[in-house]
Amino acid sequence: MSEPLGTPAVASRLLPPTGADVVVVGTGVAGLTAALSLPGHRVLLLSKSPLGAGGSSPWAQGGVAAAIGAGDSPHLHAADTLAAAAGTADPEAVRRLALHGAAAIRRLIALGAQLDRAADGSLALGREAAHSVARIVHAGGDATGAELVRTLAAAVRRAPWITVMEGVAVEELLVGDGVVVGLLARERRGVRAVAAGAVVLATGGLGQLYRYTTNPAECTGDGLAMAARAGAALADLEFVQFHPTALAVGEDPLPLLTEALRGEGARVVDGRGRRILLAVHPLAELAPRDVVARAIWAERQAGREVFLDAREAVGERFPQRFPSVFRRCRELGLDPRRELLPVVPAAHYHMGGIAVDLDGRTSLPGLWACGEAASTGVHGANRLASNSLLEGLVFGEKLASAVGEEGRARPDGQAVWRLARQAVRPPARQGDAAAARRRLRQLMWDHVGLERNGPGLEGALYELAALATAHGETAGEVRNLLTAGLLVTAAALRREESRGGHFRADYPHADPRWHRRSVATAGELAAAWTQGHERPAAPRAGALA
Repeated sequence: MSEPLGTPAVASRLLPPTGADVVVVGTGVAGLTAALSLPGHRVLLLSKSPLGAGGSSPWAQGGVAAAIGAGDSPHLHAADTLAAAAGTADPEAVRRLALHGAAAIRRLIALGAQLDRAADGSLALGREAAHSVARIVHAGGDATGAELVRTLAAAVRRAPWITVMEGVAVEELLVGDGVVVGLLARERRGVRAVAAGAVVLATGGLGQLYRYTTNPAECTGDGLAMAARAGAALADLEFVQFHPTALAVGEDPLPLLTEALRGEGARVVDGRGRRILLAVHPLAELAPRDVVARAIWAERQAGREVFLDAREAVGERFPQRFPSVFRRCRELGLDPRRELLPVVPAAHYHMGGIAVDLDGRTSLPGLWACGEAASTGVHGANRLASNSLLEGLVFGEKLASAVGEEGRARPDGQAVWRLARQAVRPPARQGDAAAARRRLRQLMWDHVGLERNGPGLEGALYELAALATAHGETAGEVRNLLTAGLLVTAAALRREESRGGHFRADYPHADPRWHRRSVATAGELAAAWTQGHERPAAPRAGALA
């Protein structure tokens, strides 16, 4: 019988070092795309889960936004993206995303992706909130992410330059003389030092920070936390997107009711059938996600239930048009053809992340990032629906081109192994880690969720720092979650305004002084929040800096 990952008897065993030209961490759409785009290099692809099964990408229901339909254009797609971003997106990053969307779809089709077609054989296009036209390419009705990952994973298995290691948890970046030269990866038998000419973090998001989320258990902010501890610049951390319509049932994570349902005409109603969004925004159900999420949140905070009504808009077409949602509802005893579906907002996507340039390069030599772990500037304060899969496809490919051109040599394995000896830590005890994780998730939901305020953020920081100090000498997901939670909370405290996914009840309006992206290292965030506060500052600063 094999030993579980992190078994105490083998937890601190340092295994012989290995290496590759490029190490890619994460097997969602972004990581798979990056690895596939590096022929001619020895690529090591590391995954917590079995290839094709982990992370958020396979769960993505809605689709991929791309300007390929009649009457659409990259310019119009970019304009919609910028409008949803609430003033903080990088226009050049948005332009690149929109311009290369059609080519990304063509690459998928060439790899064998089975995308949904209209009766005339053209790609079927749906519409989602804040898109001015129908431009959402989908597969299997509402199983787009699963089809993309299936396609890309199959291509990875055929690629002779890629070696895949599954069931591996990456715990720390190894930095020598200011350069990222490798990482620590925990296997079942112990911890291995991996030397690399380039490390690519495609580790996904941080939805597991929150008590209520649509993200799977793997989304623990690993890449963000490791990059922060290594000293990398970070961007827009306060901007967390809460999906408006998670299915309000007693599950963790919560099932998602795709944005495309509202694109088809489904309505958000109260228990009396009244459409609650008509008085909130001119676009009603097609308003930006932050607007819809906060409107539903306000109703529920007032003690009123909120529902998604798709009976007329979809009705009997449900099993064919949205088979994944239909199947999940039926498993839970609901029939969306005939019943209202109870909904609640839930943490869904992180617009912030590791700060990167247009090629995916971070502020640390040797370190790159793409996908949800990165902050390219595409999403601004509020991601436009179905741009996330596209970002992984476009920027994953562009990153690989830049990594290949840079061609940094693989460092000496023994030197990396010596760094690893200094960095290796034992894993936290399971019971302690589980308790800390539960408390963290509740704190984040209560004080760093859809509505925030200064005192709540301050109190959360102090308690999170105490938890981080208690777990600072151990390795694993809980350490990364606590680091990520501190970072997001500190960034939210610093931005004294409301914009997009960041709403401060004590600063309820947008402030022109904050009409920009926010970029800082962990040390800079720690210094900012310790100035001028009465509570003891040292534990809080020490937890991050």
